[in-house]
Amino acid sequence: MSEKDNHIYVIFGASGDLTKRKLVPALYSLFVQGLLPPEFALLGVSRSLFTDDAFRAAMKAAILEFKEIDDTARIDEFVSKIFYTPVQFDEASSYQAFKQRLEQLREEVNIGGNTLFYLSTPPSLYGIIPGHLASVGLNSQDDGWKRVIIEKPFGYDLESAIALKDSLLHDWAEEQLFRIDHYLGKETVQNLLVTRFANGIFEPLWNRNYIHHVEITSAESIGVEKRGGYYETSGALRDMVQNHLLQVMAFTAMESPSSLEPMAIRNEILKVFQSLRPIRPEDVKTQAIRGQYLASHIKKEPIAGYREEEGVNAESLTETYAAIKFYIDNWRWGGVPFYIRTGKRLPTRVTEVVIHFKSTPHFLFKQDSAHNSPNQLVIRIQPDEGILLKFGMKTPGAGFEVQTVNMDFHYSDLSNQRIPSAYERLIYDSMKGDATLFARTEEVIEAWKFLSPVIEAWKNDKDIPLYGYPAGSWGHDTADELVEGAEMTWRYPCKNLSDDGIYCEL
Repeated sequence: MSEKDNHIYVIFGASGDLTKRKLVPALYSLFVQGLLPPEFALLGVSRSLFTDDAFRAAMKAAILEFKEIDDTARIDEFVSKIFYTPVQFDEASSYQAFKQRLEQLREEVNIGGNTLFYLSTPPSLYGIIPGHLASVGLNSQDDGWKRVIIEKPFGYDLESAIALKDSLLHDWAEEQLFRIDHYLGKETVQNLLVTRFANGIFEPLWNRNYIHHVEITSAESIGVEKRGGYYETSGALRDMVQNHLLQVMAFTAMESPSSLEPMAIRNEILKVFQSLRPIRPEDVKTQAIRGQYLASHIKKEPIAGYREEEGVNAESLTETYAAIKFYIDNWRWGGVPFYIRTGKRLPTRVTEVVIHFKSTPHFLFKQDSAHNSPNQLVIRIQPDEGILLKFGMKTPGAGFEVQTVNMDFHYSDLSNQRIPSAYERLIYDSMKGDATLFARTEEVIEAWKFLSPVIEAWKNDKDIPLYGYPAGSWGHDTADELVEGAEMTWRYPCKNLSDDGIYCEL
């Protein structure tokens, strides 16, 4: 980084869990690698009362507990760059004092006006804090750049997303806003672009002529834990599909950008969202499935159902599982169905993109062969990041028996390469002003437009069922009916071996 990129990094909500688990350990990792600017300061902000020394001690403990990098030799040097000031987030009068503290800190550490504000706060403050910052002139770039990072969710529905957009853009320019989606910081999501556009063997096949359907799965083995109150207002569709998984879909489906400049890539992503075929209200029943996990036993241990979780309404209709089928109406993908599913209390934790290729036009070999499924390209996002290609090979011996074999690559095979965490990568990009992996306003609005018919139908149509599924299963069998094609179904990457565990491919 050059001298002009020296800046102060401000975290609102600095006493919260995200700051200690992810943000500060990621910043320390960047510091150890020499990726922070020569002059840098971190200012923590929250309602809590801390002295600089007390906050430094808390952040040092967090770095040691949740460390992103093994080198802790420079931890005292790093925490000396940390400062703290209390602010009442929803009181306008607090921001004048905050501005004075910021200006005082700039003089102490000899850093100009470059400032990055990270909102690690409840979503209800996403419009309030930037507005108050602007009211005291902290959005002005006359003395250096100013940027705001906002965590998801970006609104609760289309109406609230538009209201938040209008509120933010009233005081801030689009290029100052960085909507962070940690999924886009994962190495394998970014590798989607390289896999597609750096390899001549994939791109010619990446279209309606050769692909039968595309499947995106994000499964979690845990339940809602202690977040029942939050999850009741969210559900699987808002929590995972609207942001994380639609963004992954866009990376999978986008056209090749003209360059690797942020605007070129983001323009292609936006085109995907604009090409999504609207789901008609009358089609929600056949294109979207919702479910809720029920009490069960996993590894012989009793597991509570969702309605028995802390903070959850005993008659809750909130979905913990969502599956949706949709289409992208453009030249590349015309007629190719896309499928997304996500859920809590599924058999394992896995996120992956699966490209299901079409069958050969004439199958020469025995129909009862073990090779009973078309080729698949599996891009594993987490855990065990890697790529798996499934194809048919002749079984040794006489005749032409065919079996499916795997050719795979694991990022862990690159033993000499450190894979940075998603937050580390995205924080670094925000410091450089690189918005490639951050959601754009238009993308957020288009995503809400697309899902609004499903949200409204699930809210208002009492005839749409909420399917129960046992904790530890892959959801209700009805979800299999979404997938088009004879003998087609979702990919089930993990198989139950016994009550003692499961085996997961890749």
